[in-house]
Amino acid sequence: MKASKVLSTISRRDLFKLTGRYGISSVVMGAAAMTGAITLPNIAKAAESTYEKRYAKEPKHQLTLGAAGFNAQNLLIERAGVIQFALDLEERTEGEIRVEFIGDNQICGQLSCAEKAQLGVIDMYSASTQNSAGSTPYLNVLDYAYMFRTRGDIYHFLYSPESMDLLRNPLEERHGLKFLFSHAELRGIQLGSSFADKPLVTSVTELAGTKNRVTGTQLGRIAMELMDLNPVPVAWAETLDALRTGLIDGAETWASAVAYANMSPAVTQSVDLRFFCGTEHTGMNASVFDAMEAHLQDAIMESAYLAQVHVQAANEAALVNTVGFSDPVMPGTIFAENDVKPAFLSAEALREAEEMSSPEFQPGPWEQWRERINGWAGGRDTYQEIYDVARQNPHTLAENVEPRRWWRT
Repeated sequence: MKASKVLSTISRRDLFKLTGRYGISSVVMGAAAMTGAITLPNIAKAAESTYEKRYAKEPKHQLTLGAAGFNAQNLLIERAGVIQFALDLEERTEGEIRVEFIGDNQICGQLSCAEKAQLGVIDMYSASTQNSAGSTPYLNVLDYAYMFRTRGDIYHFLYSPESMDLLRNPLEERHGLKFLFSHAELRGIQLGSSFADKPLVTSVTELAGTKNRVTGTQLGRIAMELMDLNPVPVAWAETLDALRTGLIDGAETWASAVAYANMSPAVTQSVDLRFFCGTEHTGMNASVFDAMEAHLQDAIMESAYLAQVHVQAANEAALVNTVGFSDPVMPGTIFAENDVKPAFLSAEALREAEEMSSPEFQPGPWEQWRERINGWAGGRDTYQEIYDVARQNPHTLAENVEPRRWWRT
């Protein structure tokens, strides 16, 4: 059965009954772990089994994980690894840690999950770093234009020991958040109805003057302005209608976000501009982590490592087989069913966009933010150093990047 229809056989009423009996987390985790037929009795059985296993003993720590708009259904489209992390952590600690997964924007959304974790309203969170940058501005460090060439470069950096000093430690010191793991894609422009009858885009210059939705990232705005893409702040929840009605021409996001958020019916072209990263990360309140016993801290890190390895492989497969972000588009995928055409730019066209927007070629517009971020990182040249680490990656394909436990030197 197609990933986008995993829970479609259950009515809302039946789903409420299940969650009322077993709790949201047990239903979500049970559904995520299923391998058999997707039917109401089977999901109920999986939820019951998961519930009994999870509640067999009283936990030492019960942690709330707010996962923006995610659920068991759409996490099979964008493989962000959140549920796998929670399941493994509970098993690894033999129930000493219990994780209450709350998705579907019920406790926090893309713009508020990181902030609520900072405030202690929730213990763990999952949201994009770009949307989280509004409340945690150090996360802008990932958003320099064309710092990463490929998805593999992002994974290589996230696995690297250098990510501790350049990303994780400054985030923890400045914002009180521990960066655990992340999915990795590169952002492009997702064009709506105004491009329905136009040829496939081959150059960023063909998008000059268009209006495009931008996330909470300050650095993403700089790149878009340099490429004449007119960044317009539009709430994620309102982006679908804005694309459909032509209020905006496009939205900067990545391919699997279009698919998991049900935006595909309103998107006509997915332009693979790759101008900065799309990272749906999972993190936690650093004080909560620090209060844990040493063996439980180790367990959290090992579960984060397992989730990172899972995401690296699973999301690469889902991009082709579930989303349809490939040339040719695979039949039966979400893009195929909604006639979304991926526009993969040539190396020359990508270089053209890079020379228009990156700090390497256009340093002036980046100076103020670059200086600010470098100051937060203790004087490190964050752009250059992350750029250099990314280019140590020898692999073009993301699935070939070697996993490493980044916290061990």
